[in-house]
Amino acid sequence: MIRIGIIGAGRIGKVHLESITYHVKNAVVKAMADPFMNEETEKFIRGMGVEKIYQDYKKILEDPEIDAVLICSSTDTHASISIEAIEAGKNVFCEKPVDHALDKIKAVEDALAAHPECKFQVGFNRRFDHNFAAVRKAYDEGKIGEAHILKITSRDPEPPNPAYIKVSGGMFLDMTIHDFDMACFLTNSDVEEVYVQSAVLVDPAIGEQGDVDTAIITMKMANGALAVIDNSRRAAYGYDQRAELFGSKGMVATSNDTLSSAVISNAEGVTGEKPLFFFLERYMESFSEEMRQFVNACENGGQVPVGIHAGMQSVKIGLAAKKSVEEHRPVKISEL
Repeated sequence: MIRIGIIGAGRIGKVHLESITYHVKNAVVKAMADPFMNEETEKFIRGMGVEKIYQDYKKILEDPEIDAVLICSSTDTHASISIEAIEAGKNVFCEKPVDHALDKIKAVEDALAAHPECKFQVGFNRRFDHNFAAVRKAYDEGKIGEAHILKITSRDPEPPNPAYIKVSGGMFLDMTIHDFDMACFLTNSDVEEVYVQSAVLVDPAIGEQGDVDTAIITMKMANGALAVIDNSRRAAYGYDQRAELFGSKGMVATSNDTLSSAVISNAEGVTGEKPLFFFLERYMESFSEEMRQFVNACENGGQVPVGIHAGMQSVKIGLAAKKSVEEHRPVKISEL
């Protein structure tokens, strides 16, 4: 049984608490910490059976009973707490991104090199989604041959509060970072070059914060494939999450998840369900699956499915995308 401490009791920390409690048989959350812990949050956490609740996360790192730490705190703390946890001898699951600065991610990479016994997984949950996992499985099994063209559609149901833009790192390091990781995952390749066409079409306030809300991103993959991502901060019909991988022998594509597959055909037309609206509805099972695989790696000594390399690559691509927007040109990842 893997004993876990969660640092950060916000939305994603609670998601992992619930997924572990209800869906991961060989793990238990023993402690949770958050500097802004309040009575309501503490009541919820205790109701989930957590024994130890702190404001100071260091108490979790000092606890010899804790085997693994989940870092679900604010992004600017991910790298520093990761290093502290690694040096404390804990296995670490770190929510994305590890940091927005490459030198800080490199510091985590160096800490892991000094502690090779540590399991370190980055929280790119979409790799564990049933649809996207099926695309990768078809590719791995050779059913579509060599990868030629990847198309990813990723559109949020509604835009964030513009004030959030300042702390999120902008669309490419907050929203599209998942799609950058998905491009690498679905083609089993790193990215070599990025070019972005972008605009502010959803909310002028987002542009006033120095960000964009609509983008088409083209990429050259290291294995020769080409990839296209289209992003929007608002899709009126729901959370639009699709992928298509075309190859030398065929194609594999996924549709959106819906509440049901029912299609009504009558004199008024043919209609079906809209896509699931919120990311927790769409991806809740993927959060559980990523945690099951992390716990299994900790318990059985295997490799984690998403390591520090993926954490570094996704941020490099995001920074290259921002540079492409600023300089109106293709940007090679090697420039960073």
